[in-house]
Amino acid sequence: MNLIKRELLKEIKEHLNKPEITVITGPRQSGKTTLMKVIENELISSGEKTLFLNLDIEEEMKYFKSQADLLKKIELEIGDSKGYVFIDEIQRKENAGLFLKGIYDMNLPYKFIVSGSGSINLKEKIQESLAGRKRIFELPTITFEEFVNYKTGYKYENKLEKFFSLEETKTLSFLEEYMNFGGYPRVILETSLKEKNEIIKEIYQSYIEKDIVSLLKVAKISEFNLLVRILSHLTGKTLNFSNLSSETGISTKTLKDYIWYLQKTYVIDSIQPFFTNKAKELTKSPVCYFKDLGLKNYASGEFGNVNDFSFLFQNFVYINLYYLSKKYDFSIHYWRTKDKAEVDFILRKGIDYIPIEVKYTNLKKFKITRALRSFIKKYQPKEAIVVNLLSKHEKKIG
Repeated sequence: MNLIKRELLKEIKEHLNKPEITVITGPRQSGKTTLMKVIENELISSGEKTLFLNLDIEEEMKYFKSQADLLKKIELEIGDSKGYVFIDEIQRKENAGLFLKGIYDMNLPYKFIVSGSGSINLKEKIQESLAGRKRIFELPTITFEEFVNYKTGYKYENKLEKFFSLEETKTLSFLEEYMNFGGYPRVILETSLKEKNEIIKEIYQSYIEKDIVSLLKVAKISEFNLLVRILSHLTGKTLNFSNLSSETGISTKTLKDYIWYLQKTYVIDSIQPFFTNKAKELTKSPVCYFKDLGLKNYASGEFGNVNDFSFLFQNFVYINLYYLSKKYDFSIHYWRTKDKAEVDFILRKGIDYIPIEVKYTNLKKFKITRALRSFIKKYQPKEAIVVNLLSKHEKKIG
């Protein structure tokens, strides 16, 4: 069986010796179950006792009727000594946070590793109920680095930067493939275009039908579906709620609720404008980006057949910035002024800012846009970045 190595594996394994509950969240079908199975197999190989339960399996739901029922099952399989309990799809359990809190507070010798897809109930209740008792790890769909490592047979695993620098043609080919099909593991592992289409269709439909219908109780699925499809064409553009309301037939309040749902279920992110002077800079409309490019392309009808990569590349850069922001603790914004000056991303940490312009081209000569110059002149950041395909330049301004 082909497996794509996940960068998060090391972090999760390091957390196994901590008493807190290890919680793995992320989009549906991003590889959480596979990751947990890899960890369980390694533990079994080293002689540890484990139990793996999946709430998607009806037969195993009976162990979750009460905390006592679950503990009886654990004791039967592991005994009363140290062991590792894996619970997959924990969002299927009502009040999952309180259920796990009660067990954790018994100070039992078991380490719990649980996973759940993007459910509002799971994320909000676990945050609330398990304060100080858990650490949450977000598993995204396959990152570009993970994708390239897999595609090159892990030959350049610890020297990808050198590979990107020396193998420009291959790198651009991988980038175009990744931007066409995205990072869902099953999509990447499938070689047939027809099958890739079938898989992304099934992932999209199961998200709409399971997460949205079952978990979020959205009344009008066709309207919600239409909103997702319209948003897929508005990547990197400011959202006009009045226009969106007219196009979808959804009230502005409900639109904002739906967009909140989409963020909570790992489908999109929205970023807010950067401003210091409310009178001169736009402060209301967010910009949205998809968390997986394949899902975005499926929603827009371009899956595997993208013609214009410019805004898609901007979305690709956003995804990478998002995970860097979790690691280095900065916020991401965009900048637009009333006189039409635009900077794609502003990274903000305390009083420091880094503006970033994104260009889907190879900048053989260094050049800086009027908008970026305008931001630099106004805010005097220590550095500014123009992300492009291949070229590297440095220039001091001022």
